[in-house]
Amino acid sequence: MYPACVHLDPVAYVEGRLRVLDQRALPNQQIWLDLSTWQQAAEAIETMAVRGAPLIGVAAAYALAMAHKTGEINEAARALERTRPTAVNLFHAIRRVENAPDPLAEAHAIKNEEIAANQAIGNFGASLLAKPSTIITICSTGSLATPGIGTALGIIKTAFQKNLLKEAILLETRPRLQGLKLNAWELSQENIPFRVIADGAAAAFMSAHSVDMVAAGADRIAANGDTANKIGTLMLAIVSDTFKIPFVIAAPTSTIDSKIPSGEQIPIEQRAASEIVEIAQTRIAPENVRVWNPAFDVTPARLISHIVTERGVFAPPYDLGAIRSSAEK
Repeated sequence: MYPACVHLDPVAYVEGRLRVLDQRALPNQQIWLDLSTWQQAAEAIETMAVRGAPLIGVAAAYALAMAHKTGEINEAARALERTRPTAVNLFHAIRRVENAPDPLAEAHAIKNEEIAANQAIGNFGASLLAKPSTIITICSTGSLATPGIGTALGIIKTAFQKNLLKEAILLETRPRLQGLKLNAWELSQENIPFRVIADGAAAAFMSAHSVDMVAAGADRIAANGDTANKIGTLMLAIVSDTFKIPFVIAAPTSTIDSKIPSGEQIPIEQRAASEIVEIAQTRIAPENVRVWNPAFDVTPARLISHIVTERGVFAPPYDLGAIRSSAEK
């Protein structure tokens, strides 16, 4: 038996308050926010103190439980829905807590389910590896994005535990640098071997090195397998297809949106221009530069080799609506 992977606990409900690790300050500082109202929790989600679709869902669940105490649950639900519109986990969590007889117990249940799901995703994903492997990943998909070991990063952690990881290659993930700041920090805590490359270096790296898998998380998956994830994921999938490298999406079933047939219906969040033209509040671009800054792109199912959930490893053609429906029973 291999030891279980450890995970951080960046969102915790403690004595009526929500304790949140502020990811905006990482890796230089570990700042914990002590949130006493649902409005503060919503702001933490919107301003990206809390990130990652599953973790956003958990934070929203607790925020709604806090709102239930003040009789503002409807107002809070609508406000929370507007914070990060692409992350479907947010909406699933809101629906569950809204309809629960005990909102706080339901929020705890959502968190515990996600922790268990991550462990299963890690094991299923690692089962796709036959030898110590080099895995490329993008964005933050570990314990800073989920209430567990992570999704794509959970596969990397599990592979390391099972001696199936040679090296993780982390894309820096512009414009907010989640790969460089968050994935790198998290893997450093566990002494897992990795290197960071620029987003634009992925093709050159694949050309010069042997890569066994590319693994990414997801913020929303359509019924047909089309997947919305951090901007740059589509580019990575296209390059993976060119070099014939398996491209794997790792996500819990709570990320599946069975109500939409394809990725064309996934709403894509637009972020502020400052994320591109500034670094650490210092402007690096000329004045009056025009910016297009979508937070996510959509990878078509035909480019995805496998989708790994806590319910197993799935290959195309995908019928994820049925998987999501069975998970809800």
